[in-house]
Amino acid sequence: MTTQTATPATLGATAAGPLEETITLSQAKSLIASMAHEQSFLLLSPPGVGKSEVVYQAAAAAGLPCRSLLGTQIAPEDVSGIPRIVGERSVFCPPRVLLPETPEPFCLFLDELPACAPDVQKAFYSLLLERRLGEHSLPPGTWVVAAGNRVQDRALVRALSSALVNRVAILNIRVDVQEWLDWAMANGVRADVLNFITYMPDALMRPVPADPQPFSTPRAWTLLSRGLDLAEASGILTPEIRRALAFGRVSAEDAAVFCALAEESIQRMMPLVHYIEDPSSLPTGDAARWFILNCIRQHVRDGRLEGLAPETVNRFLSSLPPEHQLTLVADLVEQWSELGADAAMLALLKQVTHL
Repeated sequence: MTTQTATPATLGATAAGPLEETITLSQAKSLIASMAHEQSFLLLSPPGVGKSEVVYQAAAAAGLPCRSLLGTQIAPEDVSGIPRIVGERSVFCPPRVLLPETPEPFCLFLDELPACAPDVQKAFYSLLLERRLGEHSLPPGTWVVAAGNRVQDRALVRALSSALVNRVAILNIRVDVQEWLDWAMANGVRADVLNFITYMPDALMRPVPADPQPFSTPRAWTLLSRGLDLAEASGILTPEIRRALAFGRVSAEDAAVFCALAEESIQRMMPLVHYIEDPSSLPTGDAARWFILNCIRQHVRDGRLEGLAPETVNRFLSSLPPEHQLTLVADLVEQWSELGADAAMLALLKQVTHL
């Protein structure tokens, strides 16, 4: 879990919005497995991160059947039940999905909880806190886990009541690239998708766009991979079909680069350090070469290039055309200087200014 230190800067940031601690899906899975039999959780994140899948995985690992309710498709009586007359009294009969006839523990998954209408949220109060539906209690050991999107995700969610928030532990989920790559490799995601995300990790999860259009998420890349597999198996995978599928699933900027690289054998690309140590091995194709240089730029920006000798860095920069050098060092002079590239940058400056 990330750690926030209370400093004047971070305290001042609360005026713009609450600070959020985030955890990865695997950390959320561990918390659910160890505590969901006593405490209720609400997983929040942008769409397509994998919240639902991790709940199903945790329940399966614990040997619990998972029963789910979709917040956008239920009414209050689907939670509290409907009344019937027993003797001279009315008794509420809870739905079978929430209270099966056999008193065995299960995982109750409340999907899209923030999308529920206020009266439906209210119906969940006793279920989330006390594991109770009217006069009926859930079987001991039953998990209660909810998930949903945030207001800023433009996913038609509603504001959560303070009473509901106080009944759950809210887990803000972040995307972990390596975690997804490990999962994707084990679950048959295509090599071209895996390599693209390996080289361009920012493309795994893009911000939710203001307009309703495709955008990159772990779910979108997984579905694109499956779509490409199906098209390939049917013998219809052409560049036009690839572009149609890519632009229909992920952000346009990612789709454009992904499709361009598909024609230049991204599968054969080497680790970035290899290209820095041997500039002659850079791809000759414009799209692939731009892609590699952009990835190197991102690694320098994020401080992820370490252990390189200054001579190696200077030789790499000096081997590139001036326009490529300018692209790499623009706004990153300090970062390149920390890598020991002062000599190459000075030579570039003299070349550009003709001093």
